[in-house]
Amino acid sequence: MRIIATLFWTLLLVNMISYVVASMQGDTYNFITSSIVAVIFAGFVMLIGKALPNEPVEKH
Repeated sequence: MRIIATLFWTLLLVNMISYVVASMQGDTYNFITSSIVAVIFAGFVMLIGKALPNEPVEKH
């Protein structure tokens, strides 16, 4: 479920940012390119989540 939620929100946010930036630059919005970038970014986000330690830190 976490993977689906991460993919959904990443697709939504990256496409929104891509649309706004394309509109500000006077360029055309490309859904396919934005979605490919979103999937790659979601992969990086999931890899970072797996790489971070999950154990509690001992008090020093």
